[in-house]
Amino acid sequence: MNSIEGKQGRNDRPAARGRGAVSQPPGRFAREHRIPIAEATACASGVSDDVPVPSPATHVADERARRIITRNDSPDVFFTRSINPYRGCEHGCVYCYARPCHAYLDLSPGLDFETRLFAKRNAAECLRRELATRAYRCEPICIGTATDCYQPIERGLRITREIIETLVGCRHPFSLITKSALVERDLDLIASAARDGTAAVYVTVTCLDPALARAWEPRAAAPWRRIETIRRLADAGVPVGVMVAPIAPFLNDGDIEAVLEAAARAGARSAHYTILRLPDELLTVFTDWLRERFPDRAERVMARIRDLRAGRMNDPRFHGRMRGEGVWADLIARRFALAARRQGLVTDRAELREDLFVPPTREPARSCDDSQASLF
Repeated sequence: MNSIEGKQGRNDRPAARGRGAVSQPPGRFAREHRIPIAEATACASGVSDDVPVPSPATHVADERARRIITRNDSPDVFFTRSINPYRGCEHGCVYCYARPCHAYLDLSPGLDFETRLFAKRNAAECLRRELATRAYRCEPICIGTATDCYQPIERGLRITREIIETLVGCRHPFSLITKSALVERDLDLIASAARDGTAAVYVTVTCLDPALARAWEPRAAAPWRRIETIRRLADAGVPVGVMVAPIAPFLNDGDIEAVLEAAARAGARSAHYTILRLPDELLTVFTDWLRERFPDRAERVMARIRDLRAGRMNDPRFHGRMRGEGVWADLIARRFALAARRQGLVTDRAELREDLFVPPTREPARSCDDSQASLF
């Protein structure tokens, strides 16, 4: 059955309050698909339409990482090294391109992705070990590329803060991508690094419409709160950019200019965007959500996505996957460029210094006077 037209993995029940996905499609490696007995009974009995679904509890398991720095050579992303302190993300963004990664854990990229989380509690320990190797060569590291490094469980676990403490202690360049106001908690570290030219933050603001935000990123900070986060980062001297990512036709594409104007007024220096991507199981997760939440425009949205992807629902090719192609992709690109120019926002990333890095196990070089004084 075609996953666009059918309802693979759907349970046809109302969306759980406070969650993004409305379905639980099996991962592409799964040999069978299981649902809880109580849920299966409710579906079979036909009582699902009027019975509210309780929000599934969030479960966090520990994952002992062997390495924490991920390297990539993708030509269409701005980083070659990244760190993700967590697998899965409680923000529940229904459009998240990282959802299919949960299939490697034999879990569903649907609700499992936002309720079955994994925390790399030894991340800072791994990072110190990797930075201390003699073969290590300093390059900027981007934190939070697959899941938000400031999702709700970070408030108590503080893994991201430990990573930043390690990087700041080594004067290693880093950037952060988040849609959470929790980043403000670590302003003491980030602002200090920013003064050295070794830190930047990118805040994702997909729209200014609170109703849409609640629907497709239910546990992330409200749009107005993210704009305030941009303001506080900028006031602290941190280079901050706004990410309008992803842009989905007939959902948030009408907010492009408003988001850039609000971000610029708050102090953002740069602006960036991507077009909605629907790799692997994300196609089913997003389509199920779209039909559930916006049935009046679902077909129009999917038709326009095909237009942006040369007749397909997803295009994995480098460069094209981020921007799309054709008339509508060109129109979005021109609108974004014009709005950014009007607001004085650049589209280049902040340049971060690499020459200040001192590995964790090596003492910084001292002056001759200090060396002589140490003899006494």
